[in-house]
Amino acid sequence: MTRLHTKPQFVAIAFAIAAMFTAAVPSAFAKDKDHDNGKHEEKENKHAQKNREKAEKRERKEEEKSAKRERVEVRQGAYFTEQNRAYARTYYTDRYASARTCPPGLAKKNNSCLPPGQARWAVGQPVPRGVAIYSVPQPVLVQLPPAPYGYRYARLGGDIVLVQTQNNLIVDIIQGLLK
Repeated sequence: MTRLHTKPQFVAIAFAIAAMFTAAVPSAFAKDKDHDNGKHEEKENKHAQKNREKAEKRERKEEEKSAKRERVEVRQGAYFTEQNRAYARTYYTDRYASARTCPPGLAKKNNSCLPPGQARWAVGQPVPRGVAIYSVPQPVLVQLPPAPYGYRYARLGGDIVLVQTQNNLIVDIIQGLLK
């Protein structure tokens, strides 16, 4: 009978030891699944850093765009310098002067060959309806200062004008390109 008593006690003790061993040992041998040796946190940190950099880049771009869109007040009749006017006149006379000759009566009036009664462009006035608006050639645009935001260059007849795009108001003129 002693053997029977020892067997259940032995089994109970064995179960107790096994329970203690299984409770304590798996954590010693198993990998820490929460941290993956820091790889998961490292990945999250890289992802967060990348998102911060993208947000900063997006903010910088928005600031640059808003700086370009800033409206600059241009004083009427004071945007073009004499150097701008001289270059534009030289460009047009070198290329187009021989193609366009004024009748003798209009040539001496020095008014770009406009017959009497035809409208002249005036600073502060809108571009008249029905007037053909042409683009300014690239070689001339390169020599002019960049048009401020909300303005554009245009050629009306024999003149280059700086026009406000919102209301087609003439802000400055280079007159008499084709004399």
